[in-house]
Formats: sequence, structure tokens, C-alpha cells
Amino acid sequence: MNSYFSIAVIGAFLPAVVLVYALAPRRVRPVVLLAASYLFFWSISGALLVFLLVSTVSVWALGLLLGRLQTRRRGALAVPGCDRKACRRFYRRAMRGVVAAGVILNIGILIALKYLGFFARIAQPLLALIGIAADGPGTLGTIGVPIGISFYTLSAVSYLVDVYREGTAPDRNLGRLALFLAFFPQIMEGPICRYRQSASALWEGRPVVAHNLYRGGMRILWGLAKKLIVADRVNLFVKTVFDAGATYDGGVIALAAVLYTVQLYCDFSGTMDFAVGAGQMFGVELPENFRQPFFSRTAAEFWQRWHITLGSWFRDYVFYPVSLSAPVKRLTGAARRVLGNRMGPLAASGVALAAVWLCNGLWHGAGGQYVLFGLYYFVLIWGGGLMGPVAERFCAAVGIDHNGRAWHAWQRARTLAVVFVGELIFRAPGGTAALAMVARLVGGFTLASFRDGTVLSLGMDAADFAAVGAFCVALFVVGLLRERGTRLFGRMWAAHPVARVTVMVCLALTVVVFGAYGAGYQPVDPMYAQF
Repeated sequence: MNSYFSIAVIGAFLPAVVLVYALAPRRVRPVVLLAASYLFFWSISGALLVFLLVSTVSVWALGLLLGRLQTRRRGALAVPGCDRKACRRFYRRAMRGVVAAGVILNIGILIALKYLGFFARIAQPLLALIGIAADGPGTLGTIGVPIGISFYTLSAVSYLVDVYREGTAPDRNLGRLALFLAFFPQIMEGPICRYRQSASALWEGRPVVAHNLYRGGMRILWGLAKKLIVADRVNLFVKTVFDAGATYDGGVIALAAVLYTVQLYCDFSGTMDFAVGAGQMFGVELPENFRQPFFSRTAAEFWQRWHITLGSWFRDYVFYPVSLSAPVKRLTGAARRVLGNRMGPLAASGVALAAVWLCNGLWHGAGGQYVLFGLYYFVLIWGGGLMGPVAERFCAAVGIDHNGRAWHAWQRARTLAVVFVGELIFRAPGGTAALAMVARLVGGFTLASFRDGTVLSLGMDAADFAAVGAFCVALFVVGLLRERGTRLFGRMWAAHPVARVTVMVCLALTVVVFGAYGAGYQPVDPMYAQF
């Protein structure tokens, strides 16, 4: 069951869980979901389930400790004659120590299992300069990485910090917190939920109803179509080019970058369709992770529409804490005095933004290409903020309507080009390879491989390109309708039952006819599960 779209999951596991859940008494339904979630996790990661249990129990216990400290603080502050300032300072330090312990434990496990080898490779030459020999990360790096560790770790940390901030009450029910962190439709690739978004709904044991089954089933089918018709079909072309990027001309590299971007979107958003759809079957609305990202007009807007839950996590738990820290506040004040009230804060915010994008890059993986990816978007987004007023003045000077359709079309085209280059860096097998492929793209661009037919010999023939192109047109139309506020699934449910069934059958037949599978086909594991 290493993929949500495997026959084992779609054909057996998910229907069985829905059936048992529907037949179980309401109070037992959450236990069914928790047992199914741990079974799913164990089927992929085996004994590594212990790390999920450690994260769950640690944040549960530390959350309760935070709750007790908050109660004691309120009691102390209510005592007449209390030195309120000293009292608040004492309890703030105590609670910060508890949060720090939880964050260090959970992020420490993530770093030890996922990044130890990467940091060891960086440290070896540095230690060699001062005469210290280091052979490697040791045995810890060979343990393996549990599925979804990057996702459930961030959810665990957010729960603990939210309890500290008193935006979430500490949960005494260990089972409810465990289900929140382990819910099987989201454990592999997210979305990264906050406790208040899904924990209560998961534990309510809501009944299975026809409306939710239809909504969830259609959403899963749509995700399956993205995965099998597009993402898996272009995989061989993308893999062929990126495995030997320096041997291809810039035109092929450009096409590979575009196809990889489409592949990543269809694979990841298709998996999110499964997660949201499966949640809907149990009456749970998980947060959306994509909102038509390819209609964005800037790189910053793109990241507000792509992997939304990760971006909001970094905003709330990295950007704001860094930007509101005392050193950055002092820097902001100094920059404001030198550069003015508009440019000063923008310049100083680069510190917090750099922290966000360093974390964002490393969160995706332990490799130089991910660090470059983060640096790339940091420069673009920070520079875009600084240059925004200049662009407005330029448009006014040359008579360009800054709010006109032509300017918006140019912005969207520019942002697409920026995204394609970013994904090229992201997909490259290493930092050096990423720079070499970008140099090849810029300095060796030619369409010779298109004219001599080389493009059709790299894993996709003309029929493959036609199928991918046709479905991408369908994706564009659906995205455009959603961008304009059309609720497609709502309209389908409101239609005649025969029409609803017809749409579902047609979508299923489309997957069967045009999906990538069969003899000789190698299934492609979910792409974001590795991040």
C-alpha cells in the first residue's frame, strides 16, 4: 500500500474502512479510523511506527503540562498583591522551556532520520580542514525514514505551539490527538492540518451519507485521472532527461522542466484530491492545498496557491516569530530610519523571509538542489517586494495600465517561466547538476531535438503527448471555472441522479482508456512522499 492510488488502497483498504466505519456504533468510529491509520502506516513503514508514537505521546504530555502551567499562572495572578510582571515572566520562561523541549525532540528526530547524512557530507570537508576525520553519520542514518515524517512532525509542532499561545486547549484525550496526527488519507503527503481544523471532526464519528460518498468518490477519481493520465505518463521522459541533463540541448531541458512541473502538480494535487475526498467520505473537511496556482501573477502569489498548508505553517511558525524577535525589530527600526517607512520594513523582512526559504528548501529534502531552490525563491520574492514600487512607477511612466488584462497576462506568463526554472532546480539530482542544467537551458537553447525527432524517443511518443495535452486542456478549463467561482462538484450533485452517475462513469472510463498502466509499466510512487 505504498500509494493511495494502488489497487490495494482504492479497491480494498479504503472501501473496507468505509464499510466498517459505517457499520460501527458512533462512539467506536474514531477507534476504527485510528486503527486503520496505524495499520496503513505500519504496512509501509513497519516498526518505524514507533517514531510516530513518540511524537504523539510527547506533544500530548507536554501539551497537558503547558495547560497546568497556564492554570497555575492564572491562579497566581489572581492572588492580591502578586507581582504580576515577575509572575508572567516566570511562567513565560517555564512554558517556553516546555515548548522548546517538544520542538527539539520532534524536529530532532526529523533531522536525525532525514538529514543526518546530508549534514555529515557538508561537515566532512570542513572538519578535514582542521584535522578532524569524520567517516559519516553512523548507524542512525541507516534506520530509515517513516512515511510522512515531515508532515506529521509539523502538525505536532503546530499543536504544541498553539497550546502555548492559548489558541488551542490542551487535549486530554490521547486517542483524539493520535488520530489527528495519523489520519491515513493525510499521513503520507498532507495536507498539514492544524489541530483546530480537523481533530474534533475526526473524533465525532459522523455518519456516512450518500452526498459525502459521491463528493469524495468524484474527488478521488479526479485525482486518479491526474495521476495516471498525466503524472505517470510523463515520468519516463522527465527521468530520462534529468538523469543525464548535461547531454541534452536547452530545448529538451526546457520541455523537461515544463513536463516535470505538470507532473509534480498532477501527482501532488491528485494525492491531495484523494486526501480531501477520503476525508469527505467520513464527513471531515480537510484544508485545501492548491488553489489554481498557475493563474498566479507573481512568485509570492504562486506560493500562496501552491502547497498552501506548508506556506501558512512557515508563515505562522517561522516568519512571524523571526520578524517579531527583538534583533529583527531593532534592524527594522534602523532600516526604517535609513530607507523610509515603506522600504525599511521590506528590507529588514528579508531576514525572516530568508529563514522561511532556507527551511522550505531543506524541508523538501537533504540536497544542494533544495537549498538552491529555497535561495532562488527567496531572491525572487524579496526582490519582487523591493522592486514593486519601481514597477508601478515604470508602468505609469510608459502608459501601461497596471491593472489591465495585457499586463496581467504578461505577469502570468512571466510567473510560469519563473516556476518552470524553479522546478528544474528542484528536480535536478544535485546542486551542481541544477546549475549546469540552467546554464544549458540559457546558453544552449535550440529546437534541433524537436526538428529531428529526438524528443519523441525519450520516453513519450506522439500519442503520449496528445493524451497529456488533451487532459491539460481539461485541467485548464476546470481551473478557469474554479477561478471564476464555479462549484463544479456542487453542480454535479444538484444535477439529476442519472447525470451524476454518467459523469462518474465517464471519468472512470477516461482513466481506464488513457491511464498509464499495464504490461511493462512501472508504477510511480507518490512524488511528495519522499519530501
